[in-house]
Amino acid sequence: MKTFVVIGLGRFGTAVATELSALGHEVLAIDGVEEKIQQVADQVTHAVAGDARDPAVLRALGVRNYDCAIVAVGSDVGTSVLIALNLKELGVGQVICKARSHVHRKVLEKIGADRVLFPEHEMGVKLAQGLSSSNVLNFIELSEDFSIIETAVPRAWQGKTLRELDVRARYHVNVIAVRRGRAGELNIAPGADYRLESGDVAVTLGRDEDINRLQDL
Repeated sequence: MKTFVVIGLGRFGTAVATELSALGHEVLAIDGVEEKIQQVADQVTHAVAGDARDPAVLRALGVRNYDCAIVAVGSDVGTSVLIALNLKELGVGQVICKARSHVHRKVLEKIGADRVLFPEHEMGVKLAQGLSSSNVLNFIELSEDFSIIETAVPRAWQGKTLRELDVRARYHVNVIAVRRGRAGELNIAPGADYRLESGDVAVTLGRDEDINRLQDL
C-alpha cells in the first residue's frame, strides 16, 4: 500500500483520490471548500478542508510523510505553482501536478515538479489515435515522444515471425506483447520465432512518429 495526498477536488482530483482509495491505498484529500470534502469523506482515508497554499497547514497535516502528492488544482496557475513549491520544500518524495498550458507546465517543471499532466490533452490524443485508424485498440502516452499502442496486427505482418519481420530494425519499434485475438491470452515478450496471425493484437512500444507509420502498412 502506498500513501497519497490529493490537493484539489475538482472532477480530476476527485477521480484520482477515490480511485486510489478504491485500489487500497491510503489517501489524504485536501480542498479549501468544505462541501467538496464532505462529498469524498466516505470514499478516502482522510478528507480535510484547508488552504494548501499555507505551508503551515501542509506541515500540520504531515504531508511530508506521504509517498506522493498530486496537485489537481489546474484553473489557478498561481495557486497550483505555490502548492507545488510548498510540497517540494516540505520534502514530499514525488509531486505530480495538473497543468492547463505549456507555460504552466514549464513553470511547474522549473520549481521541481516530478511529473506534469495534461489530462484533457492526453485524453484528446487517445481519442484522436482511436478515430484515426480502426486498428488502434488502446493508446498510452509515455512522454511527448514515446507511446505504447495496442493495435490489430497489420496485414503485412500476418503469417510472419518476429524474426522475419525484424521489427526493431525495419520499423524502429518493439513488440512487447501479443494477444491471440482481442479476448485471448496475452503473450508477454514473445520470442523471435513467434508467428503472427490474422486477428492478433500487437502491443508496440516506440516513438510516436514510428508508431504512426505502422498504420500505413
